[in-house]
Amino acid sequence: MSEDNNITEFRQYLRIKSVHPTPDNQGAVDFVIEIGKQLGLETKTLTYVEGKPLALLSWKGSEPELPSILLNSHYDVVPVVMESWKVDPFAAHKDEEGNIYARGTQDMKSVGMQYLQAIRRLKEEGYSPRRTIHLLYVPDEEIGGRDGMGEFVQTKDFSGLNVGVALDEGLASPTDEFIVYYGERAPWWVRFKATGPTGHASQFIRDTALEKLLDIIRKAAEFRKEQFDTLQRGVHQCGMKLGDVTTINLTVLKAGVTSDGGKTYSLNVIPTEAEAGFDIRIPPTVDLAEFRKKLEGWASAEG
Repeated sequence: MSEDNNITEFRQYLRIKSVHPTPDNQGAVDFVIEIGKQLGLETKTLTYVEGKPLALLSWKGSEPELPSILLNSHYDVVPVVMESWKVDPFAAHKDEEGNIYARGTQDMKSVGMQYLQAIRRLKEEGYSPRRTIHLLYVPDEEIGGRDGMGEFVQTKDFSGLNVGVALDEGLASPTDEFIVYYGERAPWWVRFKATGPTGHASQFIRDTALEKLLDIIRKAAEFRKEQFDTLQRGVHQCGMKLGDVTTINLTVLKAGVTSDGGKTYSLNVIPTEAEAGFDIRIPPTVDLAEFRKKLEGWASAEG
């Protein structure tokens, strides 16, 4: 039984290893650009930071002076833990029921291909848009987006699009009902770095970097528990969901004295520096400036 061409292209896209920390960015961009050309779209490759190209595909409308529609997706994917996979995460394995298993199937190569497939269908039906429709494929959403979208929106390339409405990713739906998301939590990746005196670990040395950092971690843990408790109460009282609260998770800890690049550490020496990294997701209902003040307060309390 032959496979639908849309599925074939999707699986080909999944096989491109655009995975951090060494993604095949050019391979992903070349792939979507080629499909865009096949569909008769105007195509551009934009690069603001070396090695991190963006693909811009445009379907010109009959009234191009109208504000345009921007459909954005990212082609980069997060790393994989190979031993946790039953199949090759970059083989785009399809089982007997038609389920496809690969890194990026949901986040978010599926959406990027759906844009192209929708345009293909509309063109086959003879549809012609009034507004120009732009498809954008960016390289680094999974690591913050600074060099892709972050650079793009500062350029004339972006302002020249005259974007009236932009759509990005939402959440995968387990059913045939599709939810439109009009707001989402803001992702903040925050690092706290503490410094303090060093010395031999056999002594009681005050105000060390680790002491200061642990105080910040404790405050973050208390805030995390407050938000979790709020969610637990709200679920039963008013149908509150995860997106209604702020999540904060400690994801990075760095400290220690080493002379061989981290292969070994001196456990009897107090380090002068310590660092903690947090993943924070803030709801649209929270004032970001006020929340920043909260984080700065945690830090300033430790000097």
